[in-house]
Amino acid sequence: MKTVFYWSPCLNKVGTLKSTINSALALSKYSKDEYKIKVINACGEWNEQRNLFEKNNIEILDFNFTYFKYLPKKGFLASRLSYIVIILLSIVPLYKILKNEKPDFIIIHLITSLPLILLNIFNFKTKFILRISGYPKLNLWRKFLWNIVSKKIEKVTCPTNDLIEQLKIAKIFDKDKLVFLPDAIININDFLLQINHKNKDQIEKYKKKYFISVGRLTKQKNFNYLIDEFYEFTKNNDDTDLLIFGDGEEKNSLIKKIGNKNLEQRVFLMGHNKYVYSYMKKAQAFILSSLWEEPGFVIIEAALSNLFIISSDCPNGPQEFLQNGDAGMLFESNKKFELTKKLEKFSYEQKEVKNKKIKAKKNCMKYTMFRHSLYLRKII
Repeated sequence: MKTVFYWSPCLNKVGTLKSTINSALALSKYSKDEYKIKVINACGEWNEQRNLFEKNNIEILDFNFTYFKYLPKKGFLASRLSYIVIILLSIVPLYKILKNEKPDFIIIHLITSLPLILLNIFNFKTKFILRISGYPKLNLWRKFLWNIVSKKIEKVTCPTNDLIEQLKIAKIFDKDKLVFLPDAIININDFLLQINHKNKDQIEKYKKKYFISVGRLTKQKNFNYLIDEFYEFTKNNDDTDLLIFGDGEEKNSLIKKIGNKNLEQRVFLMGHNKYVYSYMKKAQAFILSSLWEEPGFVIIEAALSNLFIISSDCPNGPQEFLQNGDAGMLFESNKKFELTKKLEKFSYEQKEVKNKKIKAKKNCMKYTMFRHSLYLRKII
């Protein structure tokens, strides 16, 4: 039996958290006892998932630190400070656990610089798999680190084929080390539970039509642009609202923008909601305004919910997932009036909506936990 470690110290409940959990669960569930799965708990970040992992025969490897709840998590500088703390306090425990337990593989998701530095310094028997998500900024530090460890890394997994092509052009890793690995986004059982949830408050409150958008309230998700464009749309359309689900550091500035544009009765910040699928079920369309994605968990979840998708053409995944517009509607990212035009076009042009929704739903099937396990087992 091969042993697979996961290293992914997640500060927030973002896509990577869900991706790591579902990847470990998928490998454990569908591997037919081929693998022993262990998740490294660096600072207590996986304490909430302890029961879930134990029920699925996944072991948690504790560094015996529980400072996670004290780490600052909001804001760029605060999160970077937290990363530094995790790195400094994890150097020795991570080295020891790799040296003593000698796992066959370690899959590194977040704060990858620490395991990669250790890989460069020491000769571990363990094979390192680097998971790249999103649209990686090739700054000087990342280029330097990736270059010096490129020969030692076993595989580099990418969530889109576009990213593979970009990394080939960058010539950092050998081409045969770059592999496509769709994230384990869809847990069918969870989806069925949530989609059938009866949210009476929603049914009573939202009798009007509405668009929906989901994501952390951060610069990446570009909700400032979304609100500006929706404001232009409301000038000629008074029958559709906008619901934005999520929380984050830009919440106060978004509330201010909504007030300045007198959109309090048209745009609603819904916060984090466990049953967002029930809102998707009734929405007119899903809007993704991001500056970059990988391809975007919420796009795939929206497609699974039979929801039409209107997305920016940002790097790195929406265009690929939406087949350059054949499975949805694309607009030029962050360009003034471009989203407004697409919203207006969607409002009066419904002929191809059904076919595009079917194509998007077919595409989302490669992101199930079962498919992810098949791809991952080929890699390891």
